[in-house]
Amino acid sequence: MKKSILFLLGFLLGAVATYFYCCGYLSIAEEEIVKPIGVITPAQAKVLDANWTKTRKNAVDSAAGRPDNRSSWWSLEDIQNYLAYAENQAGSLGYEMDGIRVYLGVYPNSAAEGKADYTTMFVVPTGKKSHSESSFSLFSWSMQNGGDNIPGGDVLNDGDPGDPPGSGY
Repeated sequence: MKKSILFLLGFLLGAVATYFYCCGYLSIAEEEIVKPIGVITPAQAKVLDANWTKTRKNAVDSAAGRPDNRSSWWSLEDIQNYLAYAENQAGSLGYEMDGIRVYLGVYPNSAAEGKADYTTMFVVPTGKKSHSESSFSLFSWSMQNGGDNIPGGDVLNDGDPGDPPGSGY
């Protein structure tokens, strides 16, 4: 009888542990963090920034008539929220979001003070038509990295230009 109780208790504890492990409450190993393709060192970024300054800054500042903005900043929360929002919206538009594309733009002179005529950057969702939404074609596969801009997909803008605008890396 004593062995039966111990066996039953062991079985129940095993079942409970299996339940929590399978449901993700207990994790044996941490989720692996993968370094994205294209990550560069700060030293490499400084070279890129210096090259932009040497080859573009004078032309851009001259066209603007003053030092122009060179960066945009968004909070981590805003980026995470935007990616989730854009991926959800892409699905509702019949697309599978596969990335983002960053564009340069210039605010119109009618924009709010501190933004008028300054360079900005905006983020556009990219993707491909969902397989369920498109017909199969042998020629539908693309060798291009990243999809096309998603028509009708909302765009993220209004990043903070930093203080002062025009300062480099």
